[in-house]
Amino acid sequence: MFESFEFLKTYYPLYISGTLTTVFVSLFTVLSGTIIGIFVALMKLSKIKIIKAIASTYVEIVRGTPVLVQVWIWYYGLDLIVSIPDFYIGESLNLATVIPGGLALALNSGAYVAEIIRAGILAVDKGQTEAAESLGMKKAMLMRYIIMPQAIKNILPAIANEFIVLIKESSILYTIGIQELMAKTSTIQSSTFQAIAPLVIASIIYFILTFSLSRLVGAFERRLNRDDRN
Repeated sequence: MFESFEFLKTYYPLYISGTLTTVFVSLFTVLSGTIIGIFVALMKLSKIKIIKAIASTYVEIVRGTPVLVQVWIWYYGLDLIVSIPDFYIGESLNLATVIPGGLALALNSGAYVAEIIRAGILAVDKGQTEAAESLGMKKAMLMRYIIMPQAIKNILPAIANEFIVLIKESSILYTIGIQELMAKTSTIQSSTFQAIAPLVIASIIYFILTFSLSRLVGAFERRLNRDDRN
């Protein structure tokens, strides 16, 4: 039987609510994952063996286990360490589930971002580093003003791709009860007894989110290139 899209007239608020939750979780994950990735990348570049070993172990464990397993471990494991009370933002965004779910995705993303940033730092011309050190620039200033700006520019496409992956991976959080876009879509499927049409709408929304992010990053990259030429 042909599936129509008449249900949108009734259920569009669920799509809006789910999309807002997806965007919120994605932003939290992106920001947290980037911060984690920077610190882990610096740890892997450290000359102190124990620090480097810790960072390498973290990256290998995260990359070697399914993200779904990591989400469930944090969902149940964090509750054993600290009790997070139910606190709702709006009608369906419960921080008791958002925090462990978002943390799991952030730690997962941080491992991949760390490798991207590490590669970007290593790609910076060593001659610039040596020149800055010869002028008496300390390592912290060298990293902040010389290395990181160039590294970020080099890895911007890869970072943008990781952010896009995060938006799509956030759909896995419906398995722990976070009412993001896929959870709302599942509700609509159950209510309308339609399988494909609700998924088509969800796919369109995901595409709009990821395509918009791609265009935004592309514009930012072009802006950086113009600044360099000027």
